[in-house]
Amino acid sequence: MTATTDRPKVSLRQFWADLPTPGRWLLSTVAIQTLGRGLTLPFTVIYIHEVRGIGLGTAGSLLALIAIVALLVTGPGGSLTDRIGARRMLLAGTFAQLVGCTVLAFATTVPMFVVGFVLLGFNFGVSWPAFNALIASVVSGPVRQQYFGVNFALVNLGIGLGGVIGGLFVDVREPMTFTLIFLADALSMLVPIGLLLIPLRHVHGRAEHPEDAATVGYLDLLRRRPVLWLTFITFLCTFIGYGQIESGFPAFARQVSEVSTQVIGFAFAINTLVIVALQFTVLKAVTGRRRTRGLLVMVALWVVSWLVLSSAGLEPGALFAAVAVVAFMGVFGLGEIFMQIAIPAITNDMADDHIRGRANAVNAGAFQGGAILGPIASGFLLEHDLSSVFIGTMLAGLVVMAGAIVVLERQLTAAENGVTAG
Repeated sequence: MTATTDRPKVSLRQFWADLPTPGRWLLSTVAIQTLGRGLTLPFTVIYIHEVRGIGLGTAGSLLALIAIVALLVTGPGGSLTDRIGARRMLLAGTFAQLVGCTVLAFATTVPMFVVGFVLLGFNFGVSWPAFNALIASVVSGPVRQQYFGVNFALVNLGIGLGGVIGGLFVDVREPMTFTLIFLADALSMLVPIGLLLIPLRHVHGRAEHPEDAATVGYLDLLRRRPVLWLTFITFLCTFIGYGQIESGFPAFARQVSEVSTQVIGFAFAINTLVIVALQFTVLKAVTGRRRTRGLLVMVALWVVSWLVLSSAGLEPGALFAAVAVVAFMGVFGLGEIFMQIAIPAITNDMADDHIRGRANAVNAGAFQGGAILGPIASGFLLEHDLSSVFIGTMLAGLVVMAGAIVVLERQLTAAENGVTAG
């Protein structure tokens, strides 16, 4: 990860001092509003399959429905973000999440789960481009990359704490415990709603379209080779990473490694601890250096993590299996840091202000595409006892991703790749 001289110094105190007031508001409540998501994230597939008695393959398809709906609304959501502003789109998405979690709390049939996941998918589809556009509208320069990294750490702090609490609280023999965590997730949405309605009511997150600028559509964006390659890389990151964390990983941990829900909750906690503890260390290491080199480090770490998880199936139900499951999430989390610093920063540094919503929507669409295929693939493979094929698919995808990152690096400018001018 070579770099030129005069790299900017990174410290938490300096970062906070450089943030504008809206940026401070956005960061100050992140961990609280994601706590509810952490309560439900590790246990959704367990809730569907073990508590409500729905087949594992169907459960994977239901989880994929979130991404399918998100993919369908991401394009219109990105365009509306550029037209009416990011704040309004975030409000619409967050309210849908509140209602969706309430429905899931009492869902007992596939149709009820469909309704709940459709609402969650709507939120994810419109909120991703809107949130990133809102951040980019209030934070610029090197602080923007740092913001994405710190925000990611705080998101994981909230999710991790929620995972610990959920792991200690839920019991597959007591369906009401799952109902309560989904209701808590719904109530946590009141935090961002209040934030957007009161202290951030004047931040619309919309840039005026320059009169001399050509109209840019989604196909125009995808014709730009760096955008196309970054989109492909994001898809693979999700298929191999986040598309499996909510479905493939807990299913493998329960069905193949035979560990308890408490172990899974603890694994998510370790994931969070790694991200929060090492976030600024990684930020200092990568600031001013090529972001693509950080992505290659991520690939190497994820290869190790999947190999570790595969070993958890060698002694099902044993202490070794539990240790391997937890270690997987720790190593995986370290790789996540590199990804979440690099990809949002590259996306927004490649985009002009007036198309930022659409640029983030393209990236979000790739994410949703991976999240669609990820749970479907893992659900099918694990339901048919093809755990070794499941692991092999993840490793093959990482090899392809490494090649794509090398190609992307050749097409980015120094500024887009995060290299500080010396």
